[in-house]
Amino acid sequence: MAKILIVDDEPNIVMALEYALIKNNFEVFIARDGDEAIEMIQKVRPNLVILDIMMPKVDGYEVLEYIKSKKYSCKVIFLTAKNKPEDIEKGMNMGADAYLAKPFSMKKLVEIMTTELSKIS
Repeated sequence: MAKILIVDDEPNIVMALEYALIKNNFEVFIARDGDEAIEMIQKVRPNLVILDIMMPKVDGYEVLEYIKSKKYSCKVIFLTAKNKPEDIEKGMNMGADAYLAKPFSMKKLVEIMTTELSKIS
């Protein structure tokens, strides 16, 4: 069972994601800001992180930077309202594996997750 870390400060998004991912047989962990995300990544070692960009304290770009600097092998999907071309380009250039804009389709997210998780050896 793949371990998924949801990192978002919007309670409704977190609740919807948690419900859908558990229903799709993923083991789900939650962080509500970037600091908490870094702690959870160290502790849980998720296979995939669903990461918002705009959060208090430490933003999603900083969390991705941390993941890459520590060479964690988890996949990262940005799920965010920041969907300007320059935001997408910045996230992908930093090493995100996928980028999905809010509002989003849960079906599309699960498809992207499945594709990314299949790339983990």
